[in-house]
Amino acid sequence: MSDHPHATPPKDITKGGVVAYLQVDGALKAAAFYARAFGAETAYVIPPDDKGRTMHVHLHINGSSVMLGDAYPEYGHPLLPPQAFNLTLMIDDIAPWWDRAVAAGCSVVVPVADMFWGDRYGQLRDPFGVIWALNQPLG
Repeated sequence: MSDHPHATPPKDITKGGVVAYLQVDGALKAAAFYARAFGAETAYVIPPDDKGRTMHVHLHINGSSVMLGDAYPEYGHPLLPPQAFNLTLMIDDIAPWWDRAVAAGCSVVVPVADMFWGDRYGQLRDPFGVIWALNQPLG
């Protein structure tokens, strides 16, 4: 992690071809929550400003990168509620992931069940309003 607000992150830390970049109310709090709920590891952080906001947090979750930042309405980036998407975790064993996320504070949106497409699947909402779909291929 960096301790300087203008440091350049390492070029080799991004994992995955498409990376979600979430704007949340409290990016550092969200990163700590995602560590508890989904086993996220912090790869890079730009330290918070004098208002406690950070423009960039880079996490690794289940082999992929997820990035976060706080809202900066004074620069044209107001906080908007998440809508019309979910983040899908493709996992081999849904039960421990589900149990850990619920214990951390996620609420159930769609209970885990075997689905018509042949996978075990459920959805959770985190305290920041983001929907997480957990998907375990069967057989």
